[in-house]
Amino acid sequence: MSDHDAAAAIREGRAVLGIELGSTRIKACLVLADDPSTVLAVGSHAWENRFVDRVWTYTLADVWAGVQGAYADLAADVARRYGVPLENLAAIGVSAMMHGYLALDERGDLLAEFRTWRNTNTDRAASVLTELFGVNIPLRWSIAHLYQAVLDEEPHVPDVRLITTLAGYVHWKLTGRSALGIGDASGMFPIDPARRDYDRGLMKKFDRLVSERAFGLRIADVLPEVLVAGQDAGALTPEGAALLDVSGALRPGIPLCPPEGDAGTGMVATCSVAPRTGNVSAGTSIFAMVVLEKPLATAHAELDVVTTPVGDPVAMVHCNNGASELAAWVGLFGRFATVGGGDLDPDEVFEVLFREALDGDPDAGGILAYNHLAGEPIAGLSEGRPLVVRTPDSRFTLANFMRAQLYGAFGTLALGMRVLENEGVALDRMFAHGGIFRTAGVAQRFLAGALDAPVVVAETASEGGAWGIAVLAAYLSAPADMSLDTYLRERVFADASFRTLEPDPEDVPGFAAYLTRYRAGLAVEAAAVAAL
Repeated sequence: MSDHDAAAAIREGRAVLGIELGSTRIKACLVLADDPSTVLAVGSHAWENRFVDRVWTYTLADVWAGVQGAYADLAADVARRYGVPLENLAAIGVSAMMHGYLALDERGDLLAEFRTWRNTNTDRAASVLTELFGVNIPLRWSIAHLYQAVLDEEPHVPDVRLITTLAGYVHWKLTGRSALGIGDASGMFPIDPARRDYDRGLMKKFDRLVSERAFGLRIADVLPEVLVAGQDAGALTPEGAALLDVSGALRPGIPLCPPEGDAGTGMVATCSVAPRTGNVSAGTSIFAMVVLEKPLATAHAELDVVTTPVGDPVAMVHCNNGASELAAWVGLFGRFATVGGGDLDPDEVFEVLFREALDGDPDAGGILAYNHLAGEPIAGLSEGRPLVVRTPDSRFTLANFMRAQLYGAFGTLALGMRVLENEGVALDRMFAHGGIFRTAGVAQRFLAGALDAPVVVAETASEGGAWGIAVLAAYLSAPADMSLDTYLRERVFADASFRTLEPDPEDVPGFAAYLTRYRAGLAVEAAAVAAL
C-alpha cells in the first residue's frame, strides 16, 4: 500500500487500533480495517511493575500515563509518516496481561492495589478452590485473589461491586461497559464450554463457600459480562475518547471488540485458534497454549484450562518468569561492550550473544540458569531467586553460558509441556512469538529442541499482542458466518510467510539432559528462597 492510500484510509476512518498493556511495554498498533495484515503505524510506552509491600502492582496513574503515551506515540507516527491527524477509527481493541485482581466499588474507585498475575500469595485460596471445583485454579486467577481476600478478612471485600482484569478495566473506562472477551474471562473464573459463559454450578459452589465469611457476596454480580470474538462490546464514549487521546482529536462512537488477555491475542497473532494448534508466547512471562480436541483426562497443577477468543478449550502452561533475566544478562554484556569501547546498540548485543549460543554444547556444558525473578508455581517456588549454577567440571564458555540462559527461559515451560504430552495431546504445529524470537533461528531452534516438535515463527511475530487485538477488532466487520479460524487463515495470514524449524537431532537429547539437571537443581532454588 502506498503512503497516499494509507493516508486516505486513515483520514476516512478505515483503520483499526489495537492497544496491549504488556508487562514492560504498552504497545499501540494501527492496521487497515479490510486487510489487518497491513500495519500502518505503531506506538509504545515503557513501564515497569512495582514490588510494594510484597505485592507486584502498577498504579492506575501508571496505566493511564502508559495508555496515553502509547497512543500519542502512535498518533505522532501517523503524522510523521502520512501527514494526517488521527481523528476517527473503524474499531478499537484493548488487550492486557491476564488474571490478577482489580476490585472496584460502586463508584468505580479502586478498593485495593492492583494485584498482577505475578503475585503468588493466594496459595490457600487456590488450593481450596481447586479441591471444591475439581479443576485447577492457579494462584494468579482472579477468583483465587478474591477468595484469598475473603480468607484474610480484608476490609474492602464488603464494598466490592466489580472485579475485573486490566484489559477489562481499561475497556470499561473507555466504553462504560463491563465486559470481557471469553479468553480473558476464562482466567478469572472457570468457563462452561457449552454455554460460552461462567460455569453456573461452580458459581453456586463459590457463593455457598463464602456465604458466612462474606455475607451478600454473589460472584455473578461482580464478574464482567462474557463475550466472544466478533460480538459488539460497546463504543468509545466522549469521556473515553478524552481519556485515550489527551489532544482531543479522537472522535467518540468508535466500536470496540471484546477486550482480551495476552493469551488470546497470542493465539490470534500466531494463527493458532483451531484444535491441534498451539503457540508459545515469550515475554516477561512465558506460556504455551494448546487448543484441545477433547477435555483433559484429569486436572493437573501444571496446567490450567482457558479458552480461545471464541470459547474453545485450551490447555495453558503458564510460567511467571520468561525473558526478563535473559535480558538483564544481555544488558550487562552490552554495558561491558560499551565500557570496553564497543559500539553496539541493544538489538546488536542480543544478536551477537544469541548467535554465540549456537556454538554451545547441546546440554549447555553442565551450566544451569534459573530465570525466577518471581515465584513459580509449576516449579514449586513461592518466590524467585535468579541463579546461575555450575559444577567445577562444567564447560564454562560464553557460548554455553548463553545457551544455558536461553534453555533456562524455556525450563519451567518444558516441565509443564511434559505433563501435556503424558495426557496424549496431539499437536500439528507450534507457533512462537515474542521479542526473544526476533533473532532468526536461535530461540526458535532451542524451543524446538525443548519441545521435540517443529516450531513456526511468522513475520508478524514481533508485532505481538497489540497487532493480535487489532486483528480481533477488525474481525468485528467480518461476515457473521465466517469463523475466526477461517478469517485468520483466509484474510490475515493468506500471504504470510513462515519460518519452520524442525528439532535439531543433537538439541533434543541435549535439552533433555539439561532439563534433568534443571529439575534436580530446583532444590538449590528453593534453598535460595529460604536463605535469602
